Amino acid sequence: MATVFDTIITQGVRSGQIPARTNSAREWFRDTAGKMNRINEREMMKGDVSRMTTQPLLGSMYMFYYDPKHKEELPYYDRFPLIFPYKKVKGGFMGLNLHYLPLQLRAKLMDGLYDFANNTRYDESTKLKLTYDLMTQAAKLRWYAPCIKHYLTSHVQSKFMYVYPSEWDIALFLPTERFVKARKNQVWMDTKRMLGVTK
Repeated sequence: MATVFDTIITQGVRSGQIPARTNSAREWFRDTAGKMNRINEREMMKGDVSRMTTQPLLGSMYMFYYDPKHKEELPYYDRFPLIFPYKKVKGGFMGLNLHYLPLQLRAKLMDGLYDFANNTRYDESTKLKLTYDLMTQAAKLRWYAPCIKHYLTSHVQSKFMYVYPSEWDIALFLPTERFVKARKNQVWMDTKRMLGVTK
């Protein structure tokens, strides 16, 4: 069964766009994904079983279902995070959930993250070399702070769906954020306030 990723990549290749290779290609895939109507994430998770894993690798991108331990105390949370795990911690891991950024800032952060990929093949060998210290020091990654989240393995409610590096720009703009207790526009307003962004 063709996934939304397959469909968009096929359209892109037919239009002469090779995923992740050029700025124009990145913009094409982001714009195309951003024009998609609401995505059925449950159908996505039932798609390609070869993508599914219980052990996410640091520096790779994943989607999964999550139910926070202290959800009653949180102003809001994302039930279906889009993450790059970057550090293992006791009981879970730290990850960047890109859903907490509005699309324009999401694109800027991703542009910076590409500079920290271990290669430019954009295949299964490609991963981000991320650390907290690097994020605090790299000017290109200055939008990272609202994205940092602590995930407990015991509160993960599904397998992790691996997103191939050639699909990163598609996943980035797909409307898969599933915020609870707030609409995404409210979350993004809070994010911009936190970052001192006025537009």
